[in-house]
Amino acid sequence: MPAITLPDGSRREYENPVTVAAVAADIGPGLAKAALAGRVDDQLVDTSFLIEEDSSLAIVTARDEDGLEVIRHSTAHLLAQAVKQLFPDTQVTIGPVIEDGFFYDFARQQPFTPEDLEAIEQRMGELADQDLAVAREVWDRDKAVEFFADQGEHYKAEIISAIPADEEIGLYGQGDWKDLCRGPHVPSTGHLKAFKLTKLAGAYWRGDASNEMLQRIYGTAWADKKALKAYLKRLEEAEKRDHRRIGKELDLFSIQEDAGGGLVFWHPKGARIRRVIEDFWRERHIAAEYELLYTPHIALQTLWDTSGHTDFYRESMYKPMEEDDQLYQLKPMNCPFHVLIYKQGLRSYRDLPMRWAELGTVYRHEMSGALHGLMRVRGFTQDDAHIFCREDQIADEILRILDLTLEILESFGFNDFEVNLSTRPEKAVGSDEIWEKATAALREALEAKGLPFVLDEGGGAFYGPKIDVKIRDAIGREWQCSTVQLDFNLPERFDMEYVASDGERRRPIMIHRALLGSVERFFGILIEHYEGRFPTWLAPVQAVIMNITDRQEGYAQELEQLLKNQGVRAQVDLRNEKIGFKIREHTLQRIPYLLVVGDREADSNTVAVRTRDGNDLGSMPAKDFVDRLQAEVASRGLNVMEE
Repeated sequence: MPAITLPDGSRREYENPVTVAAVAADIGPGLAKAALAGRVDDQLVDTSFLIEEDSSLAIVTARDEDGLEVIRHSTAHLLAQAVKQLFPDTQVTIGPVIEDGFFYDFARQQPFTPEDLEAIEQRMGELADQDLAVAREVWDRDKAVEFFADQGEHYKAEIISAIPADEEIGLYGQGDWKDLCRGPHVPSTGHLKAFKLTKLAGAYWRGDASNEMLQRIYGTAWADKKALKAYLKRLEEAEKRDHRRIGKELDLFSIQEDAGGGLVFWHPKGARIRRVIEDFWRERHIAAEYELLYTPHIALQTLWDTSGHTDFYRESMYKPMEEDDQLYQLKPMNCPFHVLIYKQGLRSYRDLPMRWAELGTVYRHEMSGALHGLMRVRGFTQDDAHIFCREDQIADEILRILDLTLEILESFGFNDFEVNLSTRPEKAVGSDEIWEKATAALREALEAKGLPFVLDEGGGAFYGPKIDVKIRDAIGREWQCSTVQLDFNLPERFDMEYVASDGERRRPIMIHRALLGSVERFFGILIEHYEGRFPTWLAPVQAVIMNITDRQEGYAQELEQLLKNQGVRAQVDLRNEKIGFKIREHTLQRIPYLLVVGDREADSNTVAVRTRDGNDLGSMPAKDFVDRLQAEVASRGLNVMEE
């Protein structure tokens, strides 16, 4: 006689075991119709799941985050079913849920085409309209292997063969289609009402470049057509903001395949923006009492053995280079180098905290298929810092880091954040006591700043708890940039010490901290956030001077020199083109201010000022323009001059 406790605290008792669907129907017909799954004692299950003992139950609908995941998982199966009906010779492999959607990988000799995608999506709609019942079956492993092998689904058979023989195999069937899955899934295909196939891509089987290439179909699925339409609008907006396209249009950077994929070449205009970013970063760190470091790009492999990277990070490291019978390794991280500097001498408790920061370039062995413009590269510069402190200094140092983090991110125009606090995982180094103290210090700092945060129980690194800050851009996308991580591991591995006030030797606490994440990725985020329309303080060219006729050439050149002497990033356009053509061209280049000079301006030593948005600010003395532009740059504002 199971008793069911609902989220509102109410209880319902049943004489016999009862399914999730039956409980939903008992509550009301509306909920029965909307139910997609259930959460029984925190386990996500199908609506057909039989509750046999006292349990807590939450009915999952499309309004819930869990419900959206169930919809997307089920839509991936709908995709596979449609592909098999249209292209029977295709083999299916895996189809997981990802952020905002799903994908499914297929083995097929002939490449899918955009026209195929349209046909597949249409068939998916037909299958959804049939409202096919979705049912779970449990099979013996060997029977499941035989079933898929007989159907020519060798990838599925391989996946199932790797599952322990005593583990149950869950299959989900809908109509003439069965697929391997742990579930849960929607009760019937009629619940899948809003989906769209978005793109095609290649993917290696099991993510290994030595395996065969598969074809990946990406899609998205939502609770209703309104949410789908809003998402597709965001996709369209994201396409307009793609940093790869804008970077090429504005001549900011390139990825030179002749030199190797995933390696960034900064062009003059992009390099100007990078210099501004880095100068600002250095200025703020010096003001925050950090010392700046520079460390090598390679080191003996034994260093990475000591740090543990060769054990835990080997797949992301390049193969070592041999020199004089010794192996050298390109650095994937900066932290061990900072540790070595710390160990150059005996440290006292009076020396702590020590705050060291570096714009250090590191190298990661990324798979070709994972590379993506500036967002995923093989060589990048981390805005890295490490603080070495005593236990009693953790709270103050975290608070200082949060202050600096918000100051820098807000200066770049990011004011909307999500903060996560991740706590001790099952496998961790360090005592319970130090973990509790460290986690409490992180929590206290967040509360002192008044920052709401999401608690991620067990989500910390094995070496310490952490705070992650995600920024939201102009179209609402989240980007993980800033992270603060406490580390009890490296001080132990490197036998780091300081002399405490009582004369005893103790381990310092090491805090890893990055604010931008990496200069390359952050630059890509900035491009997309501003759609290449950088605020004036960041713009690679802040003002362009255009003459109307050749009579103003000399004045235009004098004006350019005046602006440059005052620190303005200016250029002159003396081409024999109509002024309207010049204005249009430089507007497309997103230059903040367009300065037009004709005979009247040359005679009166003034400039006619226009903005890239087409606003005419009228004529003003050249000195007044410089003063107002400098005020805008100093404030790091977006439109001070127009105000």
